[in-house]
Amino acid sequence: MPYTPQTENPPYEKEATSAIADVRDGAAVDRLVDIDLARGLAVLGMCVVHVGGAFPDVALVRDLMELAYGRSSALFAVLAGFSIILITGRETPKSGEAGGQAVARVAIRALVLLAIGSILTCLGTNVAVILEPYGICFLLVLPLYRLSAQQLGLLAAGTALVLPQVCFLLQLFGPVEYLDPVFDFMVRGTYPAMTWVSFVIAGMAIARLSLNTQAMHWRLGLAGGALAVLGYGGSWLALRLLHGVPADPDWWREATSDPWVLLVAAPHSEKTFSILGNTGCALIVIAACWLALNALPHLRKLVWPIIAVGSMPLTAYVLHIVGIAYLNHAMGIDLVLEDGSLSMLFGFVVVISTFAVLWLRVFQRGPMEVLMGRIADLARHIR
Repeated sequence: MPYTPQTENPPYEKEATSAIADVRDGAAVDRLVDIDLARGLAVLGMCVVHVGGAFPDVALVRDLMELAYGRSSALFAVLAGFSIILITGRETPKSGEAGGQAVARVAIRALVLLAIGSILTCLGTNVAVILEPYGICFLLVLPLYRLSAQQLGLLAAGTALVLPQVCFLLQLFGPVEYLDPVFDFMVRGTYPAMTWVSFVIAGMAIARLSLNTQAMHWRLGLAGGALAVLGYGGSWLALRLLHGVPADPDWWREATSDPWVLLVAAPHSEKTFSILGNTGCALIVIAACWLALNALPHLRKLVWPIIAVGSMPLTAYVLHIVGIAYLNHAMGIDLVLEDGSLSMLFGFVVVISTFAVLWLRVFQRGPMEVLMGRIADLARHIR
């Protein structure tokens, strides 16, 4: 049977925009269900990391949980870059008044993400909230929205090769005291914007590609596999060729001034090999979602709860942080550090996905997406 891209979605899947929404000239458009599936996997993957507790002894479950660590947030960052291009014009970058409004929409979303991220951080959970670094990354990459897929791809590769080294040097010297907050967002922390911007640019490059053929989806997946091998395999080989590397797999966490740490590909090490490997995994997941949904039409019904979560990612992310905060402060349960478990993770996944499915039966967008959309719609006043 010939391959036909999925461009039309059933009525219940024609939701309007998400937190980083699919908007063209202020109007809602048919969602890319494949991207929603990938985004839903990213959100639920972050739940695995924050709620799942210690890795269990069952090898398969442990390996699956380890795959989510660091890679789910990287996938979400890549998809954020994809959404930026959807807003600013995928095939042809918007210009003139429409271009100015699109740029303003992205900038407003960035500021809203910063505000929501700050509120979630104030809840006092032990989760490193990702929304603030995402907001900063949005602002950093916004001037690049007119670039071609090739230019964005080269820039993503260049930033992955150069910025981790720059970040390492900056960490050695540190800033003056009054620059500490800005320095922390850009260089330190779990999601330093200086290195995470590579993921967002990579997502912008993917969105610029002509993704309406099965062959392109396969190329995207093969490119992801090559990047994963280069990142994780290159790090593995380099560290074994060195003499005196500690046997402890977490040695790099304390050896912040050791130049060999630049060769580590561990999740959240934020080094070149790590960025290459995590970007490769993101490409594999995105390509797999496209290929699977097109090859298996009935699969969409089975994974609809995940798609529903991916259609309201900001709402789902906020819900899981608020849930963690409630259990922590009201019931004394610290899911992140000691009390997380597979049963608690199952409960979070069921509650969030059920909420998403039921909400979309009544409304077109998630509550946080509605808030984001109304604020970002202020951009229509730009002339």
